[in-house]
Amino acid sequence: MTDTGIGAAVRRKEDDRFMRGLGRYVADIRVSGMREVAFIRSPVAHARIGDIEVPPGADDRVFTAADLAGVKPIQAASTLDGFKASDYPALASGKVRFAGEPVAMCVADDRAQAEDLAQSVFIDYDDLPAITTVEAACADGAPVVHDHWDDNVILALESGAPFTSDAPIRIERHYRTARQCIVPIEGKGLVAEWDAGRGFLTVHSSTQIPHLVRRALADCLGLKQQQIRVIAPDVGGGFGAKLVVQPEEIAVCWLAIHLRQPVRWIEDRREHLVAGANAREHVYDVVAYADTDGRLIGVDVDIHVDAGAYSVWPFTGCFEAAQAGASFPGPYRLAHFHARSRAVATNKPPIQPYRGVARTGICFALELTIDAIARAVNREPADIRKLNLVSAAEMPHTNITGKQFDSGDYVASVDRAAELIDLPGVRARQREGEADGRLLGVGFGTYTEQTAHGTRVFAGVGIPIVPGHEQARIRFTPDGTFEIMTGLQSHGQSLETTLAQVASEVLDVSLDDITVIHGDTGDTPFSTGTYASRSIVWGGGAVDNGCRTLGERLRTIGAALLNCDAQETRLERGAIVAPQGEIAFADLASVWYETPEELAPELTTEPLEAIGTYKPASDQGAFSYATHAALVAVDPELGAVEILDYVVVDDCGRRVNPLVVDGQIYGGTAQGIGTALYEESPYDEFGQPLASTFADYVLPGATEIPDIRLAASETLSPVTAYGIKGVGEGGAVAPPAALGNAINDALRPLGVEVHATPMSPKRVYAAIDAARSTAS
Repeated sequence: MTDTGIGAAVRRKEDDRFMRGLGRYVADIRVSGMREVAFIRSPVAHARIGDIEVPPGADDRVFTAADLAGVKPIQAASTLDGFKASDYPALASGKVRFAGEPVAMCVADDRAQAEDLAQSVFIDYDDLPAITTVEAACADGAPVVHDHWDDNVILALESGAPFTSDAPIRIERHYRTARQCIVPIEGKGLVAEWDAGRGFLTVHSSTQIPHLVRRALADCLGLKQQQIRVIAPDVGGGFGAKLVVQPEEIAVCWLAIHLRQPVRWIEDRREHLVAGANAREHVYDVVAYADTDGRLIGVDVDIHVDAGAYSVWPFTGCFEAAQAGASFPGPYRLAHFHARSRAVATNKPPIQPYRGVARTGICFALELTIDAIARAVNREPADIRKLNLVSAAEMPHTNITGKQFDSGDYVASVDRAAELIDLPGVRARQREGEADGRLLGVGFGTYTEQTAHGTRVFAGVGIPIVPGHEQARIRFTPDGTFEIMTGLQSHGQSLETTLAQVASEVLDVSLDDITVIHGDTGDTPFSTGTYASRSIVWGGGAVDNGCRTLGERLRTIGAALLNCDAQETRLERGAIVAPQGEIAFADLASVWYETPEELAPELTTEPLEAIGTYKPASDQGAFSYATHAALVAVDPELGAVEILDYVVVDDCGRRVNPLVVDGQIYGGTAQGIGTALYEESPYDEFGQPLASTFADYVLPGATEIPDIRLAASETLSPVTAYGIKGVGEGGAVAPPAALGNAINDALRPLGVEVHATPMSPKRVYAAIDAARSTAS
């Protein structure tokens, strides 16, 4: 067997070009005659559009909604009852609903000229009241974001049944998670080129979902999908920001068709921060009941998600709210659970899926509540977790909301995290106190992450386009190497390496002899794309099945050349091996492709190509999980928080490539630390964004990220190929919870808790100061 199959910590195939600066991104693409686009964006959050004055002679370079006749708006309609639909136009028509919404587009030979032209266009706006919070949006008599609605609740959902409890411990808390921006290294962008002779549109797009982008473009532009090819070149991160179809994409593609010239739009950072990729603004009102030992009895939670002005396609405006209510119980046993969740429209940019989707918020709210229970019963928070977590002996386990936990040992992850963070040592150090007067705190965050979930799950939360079976095409080439074609899109997940490792496991060939082709609708089978930690589970399963089918064909041909029965052969070291000898794949390929007369005719009728399909045995997918533990020092005079130690105990099932898995966890944890301590996209009462540059929007850098220590376990899933579970979203889920609990543990002597992200020095000090003022 090769040493490059499943479980091998091999270096990424992608890194050869990336480390040498040879990656090819949308911004690197140049097409002869290409022109550049700049958008004119609304400076106000809510207004009716009045006159638009274009400079003389610029009518053929400035375009508004009136020019896009026949272009359909983006329509993201949930299948759930009660959902309020809205049109998301390519360019605002009649009314703007958030600051930054595109109103017009300008085209010129370069971006600078296009931006200069944009500055010369005058647009009159008749301001309307702006709704900037979920509380204001839900208030009686609130103005509506969409005129045909009767209120601003996009969708209201309910999980479980109301209950009453006379439990001795009752914890009531109000939590908020800040609106964030997603901020991948590469922003969005696309190049659109129209071939008028063929009536064919070629689009290079920085996207996670090339096949779905093709579908949306066809719908909005009135084309057939066979007239469109979407190519995702190298993509510099997505995290959900590139999981939706934006109005700019529709507008730019229309422009390429209209002008019969290639056009390009590259999102700049201000566009991204203001309008491009907002996420994660939740409000939770939690009431939890427990007995005097800290054993959970029930949880009642009211959830509001600020979904912004429009529903994004295809995930709609209610995806987060639907996920939040159903997933709130996390890994805990509950006798009673009731959740009301609402997706609410405001005059802010549409909220988009972001690494972890709703789970980062629900983990923050639930885990801080667990620690509050621990304080109420005067017990160690780690022990309260272990008391309430679903045990390994209970696996598989169906929880109170119907989530089917496939495998795992959640309690062991808490024990291991407590050991690595040296919980007894921390407690002793707290009793002694710090010489510099800072307060020490330790906190835990435990979560489950549903990965690779399938058709019924996505249909159940109202998504209009849901995954079926994943496909992979495996081709044996004339030189005896292999090509894997997948409709998934790799934008940091290392699929060019890990999918090749699955093929290497089955075919027993070197990674050098396997090429993974992805991101091109012209070459790859249909897929809904890369999201929800599904790619290695679904795509890996499809590759596994396709390689097995193709491998059987190769064995049959090899057996004929070796004069033996196919059952006597095996695939080994890049050859067909039998008792009589062996034939290398390269030699077999030469015979089949170049001298087929050496084979019986029936051996040359089936192509040396196979389609593998796959979906997990359970539509619920698999459940990865982890416990994060953090040690912090809080300066009570400044509110500053320093992370002294950080531990992650993670289980994502079979680790296809441990280096890749660790990289995913490191990166996700860094993003989670940003959520916890730094990142916020605030808006004023007029709906104006207050963080439109990196001077205002604070991202953690190398000096803010601690030396994260990882400990891994492998509890194989019984419902997936090789027991693999997804890992792409996991690292980002727990840091706000672990750090929030650590900060509140440090502040416990002051009688202070912080309940909102980011837990910035300003917010931490405000909580301390409020407690001091109350005490005095």
